[in-house]
Amino acid sequence: MVDEAKKEVKGAFIASLIRSNSKIKADRAEAIGEDAELIYKREVEDLRVKISRMKRNRENMLDMSPDNTMSLKPAVDFDATEFVKNDMALGVQIRETGILLEIAEERYAYLFGEVI
Repeated sequence: MVDEAKKEVKGAFIASLIRSNSKIKADRAEAIGEDAELIYKREVEDLRVKISRMKRNRENMLDMSPDNTMSLKPAVDFDATEFVKNDMALGVQIRETGILLEIAEERYAYLFGEVI
């Protein structure tokens, strides 16, 4: 019984010192995996938010309302060339970000075994 009492481990420090190699590897792998998964998931979510904002900005460009309720004239200083240039640029950004999102979602599913 005395030998069993001596083998009983008390405290995290001693327990950490006597961990087996497989336990050390498992703990390290779990920590690395959790970090990578959280960062990947955050990246996917950030890309989704970015796409939503760009789409909203693109739709807001169509707001040609007068600057006050008394005016009957739509935006007088409308620049069609600038509108087309900005609309096309946003379209390209939305498409490129959509491609990044698709890649990130597929990769996340492959790496972490679930779809987000």
